[in-house]
Amino acid sequence: MRTSSVCRLLATAAATWAVKQAWEAELAQLNERLEPEHFAVLDITLDYGNKYKNPVDHMHFYSKENPDVAVKFPKEKVSQLLPTNFSERIIRFFCKKADGKSLEGAKKPVKQSERKDRDDGKVFNDPIHGHLELHPLLIKIIDTPQFQRLRFIKQLGGAYFVYPGASHNRFEHSIGVAHLAGELARALKTQQPELGITDEDILCVQIAGLCHDLGHGPFSHLYDGMFIKKQRPGFKWKHEEASIEVFDYLMKDNDLEKEMKEWKLDLTKDLVFIKEMIYGPLDTEAAQDKGVEDMMDPEKKETPWPYKGRGKEKSFLYEIVSNKRNGIDVDKFDYFARDCHHLGIKNNFDYRRFIHFARVCEVKGEKQICVRDKEADNIYNMFHTRYYLHKRAYQHKVTKIIEAMMTDALVKANKHINFEGSKGKYTLSEAIDDMEAYTKLTDCVFERILYPSSNELKEAEKTLESNPEDLVSEQNPSSSSNELKEAGQILKRIISRDLYRFLGEIPTKTPEDVTNAWKEELKKPLPHELKPEDFVDLVFVLDYGMKNENPVDHIHFYSKGKPDEAFKLPKEEVSRLLPTNFSEKIIRFYCKKTDETSLKAANDHFDRWYKNYQKDRRDGTSENSHGKTN
Repeated sequence: MRTSSVCRLLATAAATWAVKQAWEAELAQLNERLEPEHFAVLDITLDYGNKYKNPVDHMHFYSKENPDVAVKFPKEKVSQLLPTNFSERIIRFFCKKADGKSLEGAKKPVKQSERKDRDDGKVFNDPIHGHLELHPLLIKIIDTPQFQRLRFIKQLGGAYFVYPGASHNRFEHSIGVAHLAGELARALKTQQPELGITDEDILCVQIAGLCHDLGHGPFSHLYDGMFIKKQRPGFKWKHEEASIEVFDYLMKDNDLEKEMKEWKLDLTKDLVFIKEMIYGPLDTEAAQDKGVEDMMDPEKKETPWPYKGRGKEKSFLYEIVSNKRNGIDVDKFDYFARDCHHLGIKNNFDYRRFIHFARVCEVKGEKQICVRDKEADNIYNMFHTRYYLHKRAYQHKVTKIIEAMMTDALVKANKHINFEGSKGKYTLSEAIDDMEAYTKLTDCVFERILYPSSNELKEAEKTLESNPEDLVSEQNPSSSSNELKEAGQILKRIISRDLYRFLGEIPTKTPEDVTNAWKEELKKPLPHELKPEDFVDLVFVLDYGMKNENPVDHIHFYSKGKPDEAFKLPKEEVSRLLPTNFSEKIIRFYCKKTDETSLKAANDHFDRWYKNYQKDRRDGTSENSHGKTN
């Protein structure tokens, strides 16, 4: 519950004691709804760093003419506008009860115009978008435990261990997406009132933007993209699915349906609309896989409209938060700008120009968000920015091996770290089956594994006693009793920078062939006591967001002279310097052992294998080279 400010008083040091004494006397006369423990008083001092003194009085200066002569410089000689006092005391009063009646009794009688509370929204000072104001219903959602959880999930996962500035979280990104979703929706409404965009439409779009990442697990994409795939192979699950499940849980747990009704939202149609904007069609897997794919392809014949929240006449609204057609959406607008800011990488895409030139046009009976033809270069810059961020940061060779190590630690600790849910305790990988447990799962699991409690270590030993098949053997040198400790050791290696070492990388069109050949090689005798489990190979795909396709082929443009006519713009008409390929696959190889002898043996073995592989598979392509570390 939000603690509400009652008032504040400026007081000198001498008056502070008197103010507090008077306040204690006032607390003795409270009404029946309030008690002294319902209030908090904070005494704050603001100064120039040297209490009541002018810190400049303790400095010496020199002049150009006498650089070796130190003199003091009275402030009167600097300016007559400088302060005469250098310290102030402020006493702030707070009420812990935030319901309206309690606050009425807590506040001193003042004129209504002086005490008018601004409950029509809150203003955030965002480092990317500046001051932005959000709708009060969005504030209600933000002020829930399920949304506040996003404060503790790193936006870029393991990249924070490579880029020290990448400390931002899903919390601020989600607020930024909600803001931009409203900006784009309002811009379309202003420019094209004939679209019939309502205030309820805009509010739903903003809620979808705010809640689109509720389902992310620890370290964002590491959890669903690496850990769940490894721990629960074959289990189809992605964070968008968890986002709508957490959204449902958030609404129910915080009784927000009543708030939605007050803002004239339909609890059936609008709730479905919000979830569809996050996940896509909700009916069946067929609708998710086939309906959206067909809808993205304007060359295919008309297919049944897969959405229920809004009709086909407002199809463009589904392109604002998560664009299934071509990938241009406000989610990318925010994370491009925010990630580049925190990574220290230049962002060449200007989302403001896109919002300014965005326009809805009809394409084969369906309304799509189109953009002015002269913005084609800006669009290609956007997709190149995506590729560049993946190459420089998201899939940086050190970022990915750190995330692979973190995944190894999560797998080992899986059954030893539990979270209380609606039907008992759930492990790290089981928490996705229960939203009460899942919403307790954050990046804090890193510290829980790194510094396990004595109780958790004892429970790990009990697990061994109840599962004798986990006993140590030659085939299973790791037992349940030390798995939690082993997981902690992996994380300690990350902290101390004792990372798995990079051996090389191979660009290839057929990664399965390369990895299969490498697996066959690892079955042979290895040098210097190396074992197959000492090696790691990771496959990466770098593209423009639509695998091998050019995403701009799925975008329609309009011209200044004919703003209502949509057309495609072949890349040859934009520039001859644009890429001809839009996807590349890379396999990277690592060694877990880092001692000098083992690492040299691993490097030599990898080099010999790759030379032999080149001879067998030489085809004259770029697959005949691989990167090396020094």
